[in-house]
Amino acid sequence: MSQDATDRMMMETLYWWGVPTLFRCPHDPNPANTDIALVGVPHSSGNGSTERDQHLGPRAVRHVSAHNRRYHKHFDLSPWEACRINDLGDVPLPEAMDNEACVARISEFYRKIDAAGANPVSIGGDHGITGAIVQAIAGEHSRLTRGRKAALLHFDAHTDSYENIPHWMGAIKSAAHWAAYCVRQGNLDATKSVQIGMRGNPRTPDWLKPSYDLGYEVITMDRYREMGPEACIEIIRKRIGDTPLYITFDLDCLDPAVAPGVSNIEAGVTGWNIDEANRMLRAVRGFNVIGGDVVCLMPTKDSPNNITAMVAAHIMFEIVSLIADRKRKG
Repeated sequence: MSQDATDRMMMETLYWWGVPTLFRCPHDPNPANTDIALVGVPHSSGNGSTERDQHLGPRAVRHVSAHNRRYHKHFDLSPWEACRINDLGDVPLPEAMDNEACVARISEFYRKIDAAGANPVSIGGDHGITGAIVQAIAGEHSRLTRGRKAALLHFDAHTDSYENIPHWMGAIKSAAHWAAYCVRQGNLDATKSVQIGMRGNPRTPDWLKPSYDLGYEVITMDRYREMGPEACIEIIRKRIGDTPLYITFDLDCLDPAVAPGVSNIEAGVTGWNIDEANRMLRAVRGFNVIGGDVVCLMPTKDSPNNITAMVAAHIMFEIVSLIADRKRKG
């Protein structure tokens, strides 16, 4: 190995050095030049119930993500060498305080990614970004799903399918509604989808009813603990099958000891540790993952060592590796 290559290998994983693109990938806004498109979505007007600093999430992850430019030991894979992976930058959101305008802007941005055939992996932003992304890349006009509805693997402490309320603090296509409207619009097939990790004392006793009415399989944290991970993995794999899959990961499914800087923290019931989350993500290795996102990072509530941002970068790395692993195998 040349001295330049050795120096680069040593330096490129130091988060405090160099230009902070996502995972030290090249910055190229043209989705036609990439296989896996890394995108920041600095959006926080879809969830007015918590501090509105989720738009700072992409910058926080860019700051630390070089630390996660790693070789995937379990997959025996370097995704950075297996695929063209570029940082496309952030979705421009000039109407940042107008949720519905932002949703339209996000969808417009991702339609270009879909048209290029690139697989997006995104960092938010509140959970309203998922609906905006999914309605652009899944369903009748989608290239990535070939016109099919997508399955959803949804990690969260909350279902976000609360269509029993008309809006959330004024936001209509909100962080609380996306899992419902994407089914109603024909972007997601709830009968092929799994919501997992839901926990905490609910506001009403029928809090899961909207998800069940839509057709989702719901694995609450109580059910996960009772069944065990292997049984849950079996449900996930059978449910999704060969359906194009989108993964969304709300950091609040993790225990606050693992991810303290999240927007809708659930402190009353133990959440996942990172090893449990990794195991559930890797359950869909080999599946047709069309894209994914990590949401609800609250950098202003994070620990001084940026641990939640580092965890967010790690989950992005896992999703990137799932996509790269399948691409490597053709």
